[in-house]
Amino acid sequence: MTDGVEQVFTWEEGARIEVKNLRSTVVVEVNAEGFRTLAGHLLAPAKDGCPDRSHLHLEDGNGPEEGSAELVLERSDDEA
Repeated sequence: MTDGVEQVFTWEEGARIEVKNLRSTVVVEVNAEGFRTLAGHLLAPAKDGCPDRSHLHLEDGNGPEEGSAELVLERSDDEA
């Protein structure tokens, strides 16, 4: 729950997401189930009423493959 907006993040069975930091390139290696899981994670903060700067950490121990680099998905409504 973020500022009254429920955020539900589910993992599809068999989902594999690995995040690799290769200096100036970040590689997100994903199987089909992982893509569907990641799509749901990306859509959740896009919901109406979700506040600016809401974010989700995908890090070793909470979903991605062991040894993955941390990936932060953050909503930013500011224009660059």
